[in-house]
Amino acid sequence: MMENISNWKHPFTQISDATRIFDENNYIADKAISLTTKLALDLQKPILLEGEAGVGKTQLAKTLANIIDSPLIRLQCYEGLDASSTLYEWNYARQILEIRLAESSEEKKKNLEKSIFGEDFLFARPLLQAIRHSGEKPPVLLIDEIDRADEEFEAFLLELLSDFQITIPEIGTFTAKIPPIVVLTSNRTRELNDALKRRCLYLWVDYPSPEKEKEIILRHVPLIESQLATSVTIVMENLRKIDFLKKPGVAETIDWSKALLGLEQEVITPDILVETSGVLLKYKDDIDRLKSADLKQVIK
Repeated sequence: MMENISNWKHPFTQISDATRIFDENNYIADKAISLTTKLALDLQKPILLEGEAGVGKTQLAKTLANIIDSPLIRLQCYEGLDASSTLYEWNYARQILEIRLAESSEEKKKNLEKSIFGEDFLFARPLLQAIRHSGEKPPVLLIDEIDRADEEFEAFLLELLSDFQITIPEIGTFTAKIPPIVVLTSNRTRELNDALKRRCLYLWVDYPSPEKEKEIILRHVPLIESQLATSVTIVMENLRKIDFLKKPGVAETIDWSKALLGLEQEVITPDILVETSGVLLKYKDDIDRLKSADLKQVIK
């Protein structure tokens, strides 16, 4: 990765600093997350976070942007994503208007091509936004669900991450003043290219332990009783052992805790679990599978 020409220094001087700063920003980071984040900032390497959906991968990037008080630039990947749609496109409507205005002036006609292919007519997409960022602190570039994109886009991304520069034929070459902090996430719907993995610091993010998940609940749902929060973590741990199409993540844990609090529910019963299952599960087949499970064992 290119050399950082800015005087900016990241705040994670020690691993303990990272853990503390994450905690102050309501992100409960274990040692692996704190260590990987610190090393990524030290080495100016992208972080590749893999794990099940809903374990807090995206939230790490959001929290990091909040910690350093810098923009979060998000690229949501999808099947068929191509390089051009992630870099830039021209404001065709404005270009047409400029062409029509130029028809009344010979001088404007002479300079028309140069004028309509200037920066004023450029729509910057996420990758170019990250490269053109002009602040003194690096932006956080979140490339979310990279596993949904095609291998061709992975190859393009690998080249871009090497030098953080892009050439627009009509304008010239843009080079990042300061390399963005890059966080890639993957739900592992397919294996990523080895070359891309080698470029990154890798971290598998698993579901939190019951103790950590309880701490997350108490942090985000402060009015909930400690005993109910404990019961929620027990249920969540048992639900994730069931072969659902989509297992509930931490976001669902928080939503369900808020729902139980709103219903003034002091204990979790099989009936309340089924009645509120739409908060936790997002497929009819999963809800049916829950109804056929031994619910007394789930909530024990």
